Amino acid sequence: MKINEGTLDRILRLVAGVAIITWGFLAQNWLGAIGIIPLVTGLIGWCPLYSVLHLNTCPAKKS
Repeated sequence: MKINEGTLDRILRLVAGVAIITWGFLAQNWLGAIGIIPLVTGLIGWCPLYSVLHLNTCPAKKS
């Protein structure tokens, strides 16, 4: 797995994931479990959909 998410993308995913999980908990709705997806992808920095679509928001590393 090659990292394909930039810092801002990861932060937004983490915030969105926590918000969705919190909403699901407060609304007592199982759909809050969907928040696990952005939470995990934000934590690991790799999105499988980005890989399929050949997208990359991670800045190029300078050598």
